[in-house]
Amino acid sequence: MQKNVGIKEIFLILKHRLLLILAITLISGLIGAFISHYLITPQYGASTRILVNQAGGKFVYNSNAVQTNVQLVNTYSELINDPIILNQVIKKLGLHMTADQMNGMLDVSTNDNSQIFSIQITSDSPEQSVQIVNGVATVFKDQVRKMMKVDNVSLLSPATVDQSWKISPSVSKNVTIATVLGLLLSIGLAFLLEYLDNSVKEEEDVTERLGLPVVGLISHIPNRKTRGRERHSTRHNPRGHVLTTRATESGGKTL
Repeated sequence: MQKNVGIKEIFLILKHRLLLILAITLISGLIGAFISHYLITPQYGASTRILVNQAGGKFVYNSNAVQTNVQLVNTYSELINDPIILNQVIKKLGLHMTADQMNGMLDVSTNDNSQIFSIQITSDSPEQSVQIVNGVATVFKDQVRKMMKVDNVSLLSPATVDQSWKISPSVSKNVTIATVLGLLLSIGLAFLLEYLDNSVKEEEDVTERLGLPVVGLISHIPNRKTRGRERHSTRHNPRGHVLTTRATESGGKTL
């Protein structure tokens, strides 16, 4: 048995299951808000910038010197997340984590043809993010002086707690996603319930489900006590009982 579903039928199904759709959608949005507020640990970011310039801090605007510094930026961006640097930061700050864990918190970003690159730390505390990112920058500057035998790294605008920002979770984004998913789920559930509903609602359902022709309608005859109430309900639902017939072995018909 197949049902032909058109635009009108779809509208009627959604209208019939409107309360179910609204309830599931609302509950999904509330669940998204609850999870964002109470179950997801907030993450905060802090960043600082590092300038690679001429040794001794003298800015010489020479194309060759600038190109050399740009190439050093790429080298330094790889060096800054090396365990040699990170282990010293952990020891200096007295942190209980490994170099791999800190490396997962660290993000280094560079720009093409720029002598400046940025480092960012993401953690569950704005104070810790600021402390670590400044510690990484300071230790890196000292290690470059020792390892490269040059003093060509300058720290720009150290990170502060006031400049830190919340990275995740985004409550509005999570609530929107949860609401949309709830809406789609509720609509799918509405069509599933309609498909599984085998109750007879129309005369056509009798012919389609039982293969019997409809020859007439028999109205319900109310008693005296319920006559007034039934008369009121028949104004809204004038249809009564369905009368069907089928052929018997003797050639007659049964009701």
